[in-house]
Amino acid sequence: MAKIIGGVTSSHIPAVGNAITNGLTQEPYWKRFFDGYEPAKAWLRAQKPDVVIVVYNDHGLNFFLDKVPTFALGCADVYHNDDEGWALKPVPPFKGNAQFSWHIAESLMSQDFDICTCQEMKVDHGFVNPLLALYGQCDVWPVTTIPLAVNTVQHPVPTARRCLALGHALRRAVESYPEDMRVVVLGTGGMSHQLQGERAGLIDVEFDLECMDKIANDPQWLTQFSNAELMRRAGTEGIETIMWLVMRGALQSNVKVVHKHYHAPISNTGAGVLVLENYS
Repeated sequence: MAKIIGGVTSSHIPAVGNAITNGLTQEPYWKRFFDGYEPAKAWLRAQKPDVVIVVYNDHGLNFFLDKVPTFALGCADVYHNDDEGWALKPVPPFKGNAQFSWHIAESLMSQDFDICTCQEMKVDHGFVNPLLALYGQCDVWPVTTIPLAVNTVQHPVPTARRCLALGHALRRAVESYPEDMRVVVLGTGGMSHQLQGERAGLIDVEFDLECMDKIANDPQWLTQFSNAELMRRAGTEGIETIMWLVMRGALQSNVKVVHKHYHAPISNTGAGVLVLENYS
C-alpha cells in the first residue's frame, strides 16, 4: 500500500523564485535562508519519494475572491505554472497522478471532508517555490505532485483544528491506496508576517519558534488558538501556518525531527523549514 514516509515545511515567499532564477541564492541577503534547505534536500534525495502532496494556498490563479473553496484537491495528470511577475518564465509542468488523487478525494469525502475536485489546476508560487527550493530548477521534475489547496485568503478560513483533522483524514486516505508508493506531505506558507495595514512587517520570532517546536512534538497545542488569536500573534498572513498542521496530521503521533531551521526576515517573513520523519 501507499505509505507516508515524512513531512517537510517551507515558506512560499514569491521572491524565492526570483532569487533562484537569477542566481542570488548565495548573496548575503539570501544565503542563510537557502542554506537551511540543504539538509531537507539531502533527506529527499536519500528517501526518494514517489509523490509529494503539496499543501498550499492559491493566490488568485485558480480561485478569485468571489469563489474560494475551503479545500481543493488537484485531480489531474499534469499541472502548469503561469507567470506571476518578476519577468519570470513559467517553470516546466508538474506530473500528477489523477488516479491516486481521485482515490484521496473519495476517501476524504467518506470522512466528511467536502473537497472541491479540480480536473484542471494551475499552480502559483505557493506550490512552485517550495519545490524549487527543495529540488532546484528542473527540465523534468523528479517527483509526482498533488496540489491540496487550503483557503487562507478569503475569510472565513478553516481553523487549526480542522486542518489537523484534515491531515489525519489524508493519512487514512493515502494508506488505503493499494499501490506501493512512498509519499511525502509538504506543508507550505507562513510563518509570521503581515503585508498590509498598521502592522505591516510584523514578525514574532518567539511565537514562530514555539510553533515549530509544538508542531513537531505537540501539534494539538496550536489548535487551542482561534484564527483571530493566531493573526494577532503571527499577522494576517501568518495564518498560513495552519497548513503545516495538515502535513503534521498526516504523520504518526510521534515523529523523528530530522532537521529544523528558522530565518527572519526574508521579504518581511519569518521562514521555517522542518523535516519530520515517520518511524518505520
